[in-house]
Amino acid sequence: MARRTKGRNIDGIVLLDKPTGMSSNHALQRVKRIYNASKAGHTGALDPLATGMLPVCLGEATKFSQHLLDADKRYLVTAKLGQRTDTSDSDGDVVSERPMNFTPEQLDVALDSFRGDTLQVPSMFSALKYQGQPLYKYAREGKEVPREARPITVFELNFIKLEGDELTLDIHCSKGTYIRTIIDDLGEKLGCGAHVIMLRRTAVAGYPYERMVTIEALEALLAQAEQEGVEPKTLLDPLLLPMDTAVADFPEVNIPDAVAPYLMNGNPVRVAGVSSDSLMRITLGEARRFVGVGAINDDGLLAPKRLVVFYDDEA
Repeated sequence: MARRTKGRNIDGIVLLDKPTGMSSNHALQRVKRIYNASKAGHTGALDPLATGMLPVCLGEATKFSQHLLDADKRYLVTAKLGQRTDTSDSDGDVVSERPMNFTPEQLDVALDSFRGDTLQVPSMFSALKYQGQPLYKYAREGKEVPREARPITVFELNFIKLEGDELTLDIHCSKGTYIRTIIDDLGEKLGCGAHVIMLRRTAVAGYPYERMVTIEALEALLAQAEQEGVEPKTLLDPLLLPMDTAVADFPEVNIPDAVAPYLMNGNPVRVAGVSSDSLMRITLGEARRFVGVGAINDDGLLAPKRLVVFYDDEA
């Protein structure tokens, strides 16, 4: 029998609209408490300065959060030109000030240089680790450590507006892309310096922007449930997206109910007409109940990689 944990066994994904000034972990803990969930995890941290989409996985959905970490993201960013800071955003100290002397044509050329496949050296104020410590810890101690350039892809970089010294862009990029670094590098290409003053994540994978919910809205539902004398889950749980939305782009393989017990015990099973060499979303029976992800092994069998644990009751 699975060990019971504090909180209830609730599975699903909340599309949180993270507020500015709050760490992603703090936001995660708030959502976990509101839902009284036994387990929770987020899918890619946002800086405290940033706002926007932070998918929070509850319960068994945490098993598939890595796939959202690997997903493409989209951001709306506003940069202040003419000032460079030590953190590449407005939380840092200004280290240089230079006039804006570029032409519209020079701006177009500079923006175009970031489109497509490029290499990016991560900021010292990122959460990437060096010798077991996050880079930002070294940065706060005034230390510079080696960082390797990493391949990234900017699928779209759209100019929105330039008003005075504030430049707004819309950026669709691959995982691991640091928007602050793009802005800092852009400022150096333009010769004036730049830093982020507003950053909002507008998309993760294919999740709809309009399904985002604020912490204030969740807490209001909690208060409403108490006032009406109903279980909080009655009002909160309808906001959850199914956990298989984290792997919605994976090809589906449907397993007959008859072989489900073998698969759910972790055993590879034979499936007809499946030749994919990528991870697949596994569903069971006519109801197409999502039970996990798997891949075809060297023996041509479907081997489960991550399986959902189902509970007959809730904590």
